[in-house]
Amino acid sequence: MKDYDSATDLPPIALGPLAPAALGVLIYSFTLPATAAGLEGLDPYLVGVGRSAAASLLAIAALLAVRARPPRRGQWAGFAVVGAGVVFGFPVLTTLALDHGASAAHSAVVVGLLPAATAVFAVLRAGERPSGAFWLASGAGAVCVTGFALVRGAGRVTPADLLLVAALLAVAAGYAEGGRLAHSMPGWQVISWALVLTAPISVPVTLWLMAATDPQWTVRTGLGFGYLAVFSAYLGFFAWYAGMARVGIARAGQVQLVQPVLTLLWSGILLGELIDATTALAAVAVLACVALTQRARVRRAGPAAPLRDLAD
Repeated sequence: MKDYDSATDLPPIALGPLAPAALGVLIYSFTLPATAAGLEGLDPYLVGVGRSAAASLLAIAALLAVRARPPRRGQWAGFAVVGAGVVFGFPVLTTLALDHGASAAHSAVVVGLLPAATAVFAVLRAGERPSGAFWLASGAGAVCVTGFALVRGAGRVTPADLLLVAALLAVAAGYAEGGRLAHSMPGWQVISWALVLTAPISVPVTLWLMAATDPQWTVRTGLGFGYLAVFSAYLGFFAWYAGMARVGIARAGQVQLVQPVLTLLWSGILLGELIDATTALAAVAVLACVALTQRARVRRAGPAAPLRDLAD
């Protein structure tokens, strides 16, 4: 029986199997503060698209170094979903949300709904079947972050919130499809090929934006953009997709409930944003939900059929 044909019951918080996913979350937790730093001197579209263009150069070098085989024709549609979600959708939409006035801390909490969205796509695309306890804990986490966002927004939903919701839906689809592809190739190759296949769009657009928007480079802006290109857009996925392949998309995705807490911490340290008692209470609630999701059962019934039948 193959690994994905069995029901998965991990021991309480099996840290070893979760380590790659946890490392990915740690890397991603700096993404919104780094984006805010990049926006201090760069056009939001340049930040959102340019990070992927720069990362594609690293991806090309890595794939050439190991002489990686290109994706099969039947996998191209899956890579299109990954590209649309994680290469363009999430970076551009979150950058626009920050440019529309959302703080990094506020954005982090709204994006905290991402684990629940990822679990839904894991059911639709990867054949996973989380238990009722899993959905209950995941839903509780979603309620916590939604309530926190509404408290911070004085009970209203802003245009920036709508951009963030669109961003999390886009990246959840990209995560789930990338996690499914990681069953048939190393996770680092999944993100590498996604970046390479989208480079004919990202690189020319970035060069045009560099010429048209008069970017103002400072040390802070350069460090923020550099982090996005090297870590958020590329190296973070090495660990993230490896974690999804190891423990399943839905279970690995729930580790991201910790990400808003970490991002709030970095936002306070790096950007001087306020971390108060309400934030601390939300952090405790989110961590409790993470613990419950990791104890819940997730049946991995095998990868769902690809978006189109394999031709070879």
